[in-house]
Amino acid sequence: EGHALPWVDGAAFARRAVEMALSDRKTAMDWPGWVFFDRGLIDASSALQAITGEPALAHLRTQHRYHSKVFLVPPWRDIYVTDAERQHGFEETLPEFERLEREYPALGYEVIMLTKVSVRDRADFVLTALLG
Repeated sequence: EGHALPWVDGAAFARRAVEMALSDRKTAMDWPGWVFFDRGLIDASSALQAITGEPALAHLRTQHRYHSKVFLVPPWRDIYVTDAERQHGFEETLPEFERLEREYPALGYEVIMLTKVSVRDRADFVLTALLG
């Protein structure tokens, strides 16, 4: 019943997502080994910047860095579904993907595209990219 939902108040949603991403990063620092974030601080900050025009990404060039390799998954119509938590349609994913595809490299990350293959094959690809 809150207002911080992407279809109600996108800016409030993005601000809350930034807060959660910072908290998740802080928690993960105590964990051994690699931690993978599905959506994180950059995605949330990118959304906030796109919605409000605030320079939300500017400080991420030097602070809160992730691993230099970032895996990005292109929108995949065949598996895309909407539900109570994802009410926007597939077409709305395209501009967001294109924005992230530009912004990660602009922040100094190497973007590696994941292909539309099985989960097992994607996992093997990720491990090879990180270890190879």
